[in-house]
Amino acid sequence: MEPVKFVIITGLSGAGKSEAMRSFEDLGYFCVDNLPPALIPKFAELCAKSAGQLRHVALVSDIRGGQFFDRLFDALADLEQFGFEYTILFLEAADEALIRRFKATRRRHPLDPEGNILDAIAEERRRLQELRGRAHRILDTTAMTPRELKETIVRLYSRDEGEGLSVTVISFGFKHGVPVDSDLVFDVRFLPNPHWVEDLACQTGKDPAVEEYVFKWPVAQRFMEKLYDLMDFLMPQYTKETKSHLVIGIGCTGGRHRSVAVARRLGEFLRSRGFRVAVQHRDLDE
Repeated sequence: MEPVKFVIITGLSGAGKSEAMRSFEDLGYFCVDNLPPALIPKFAELCAKSAGQLRHVALVSDIRGGQFFDRLFDALADLEQFGFEYTILFLEAADEALIRRFKATRRRHPLDPEGNILDAIAEERRRLQELRGRAHRILDTTAMTPRELKETIVRLYSRDEGEGLSVTVISFGFKHGVPVDSDLVFDVRFLPNPHWVEDLACQTGKDPAVEEYVFKWPVAQRFMEKLYDLMDFLMPQYTKETKSHLVIGIGCTGGRHRSVAVARRLGEFLRSRGFRVAVQHRDLDE
């Protein structure tokens, strides 16, 4: 009989855990929100006795549990001792994004009884630092819409997709910082910049005129050849090492022209090689 598999959803308040849980529900997972960690091993035993009815379970456990949350590590150790499989999905976002979301929903931060939300976020980051270090997957939702978060979770956890390596290609601007969850980062600031062409400055790498400009140069064509060749070498190596998800960052100065065009081309290439690929443009609206 197939063993019960658990996904422990955790992370920063406001980073999208509720949206993530709804996404798991749509995938057919049995979901429980804010289950006290001390009850997780008992719940796992009940799942194991469900005659195969509960085989994929997603549990949200976070700082809302107060002092009970501190027992999460003990609960995970019990799961391991009893032979249950689990992965930890940790959601986070930049302070500015978290503050914006709390203001939009008029919710209080769980650690913010006095209204100082920035201090509450800092304290939550401190408390969750060790748990973040143990996470199997970390998703930065700063630039994600709810739809994009759902698409990412479906891609990573859908039982219909089967096993294998999935890829997220993220375009970004170095002036806004490198995506924290990147496995590979390629700097394309050496390519001729459409920003300095008057007719192209207000367009983006999604526009045909900008794409044509970026790739008309021999240096860009040569770079893409070498990038494709590197991907053909690396992807089988990652697959062989049973890596399940790879994040590739493509960065230019502002994240609007060159990185967007290159990320789109790279995404098309990887799809042609049979990989599940999502292309995101983090700074396109900056």
